[in-house]
Amino acid sequence: MKYNSKKSYTVEEALTKLQKYCSYQDRCHKEVEQKLKEMRMMPQAADQIIMALIQDNYLNEERFTMAFVRGKFKIKKWGKRRLTSELKQRNISSYLLNKALKQISEVDYNTTFENLANKKAASLTGMSAISKKKKLADYLIYRGWESHKVYDKVNQLLK
Repeated sequence: MKYNSKKSYTVEEALTKLQKYCSYQDRCHKEVEQKLKEMRMMPQAADQIIMALIQDNYLNEERFTMAFVRGKFKIKKWGKRRLTSELKQRNISSYLLNKALKQISEVDYNTTFENLANKKAASLTGMSAISKKKKLADYLIYRGWESHKVYDKVNQLLK
């Protein structure tokens, strides 16, 4: 069902709607700005709403960044390169980006990489060694793991 894009919102209605939007899941400023554009809010009203969301702690870029990195690393097994590029697309500052990446311990990072590579390598059957190497390398690089790590691991696993 497509919502009525002609609907106009008062500042209060829009604020309430965005409080729910931000309560459901941590959001970054860019997502909230996009939502305000979809709601066709005037720039002054949008700024007012964003300020209110920040003051009431509905919108917290640091909390969003920390949760994003934790979630995508633990659940989707993303590497630091993918995390960095996804956060840069959301206009997250380098300071917050680096702070969030530091919460991943080197041990967890390497263990996750090893497990992911081993599991994927084991699932690749019935193809030539070259095809396996390419598939494994493409998979790990897409997930955002550093290329030097990927190629060392691929060569180690598929001799």
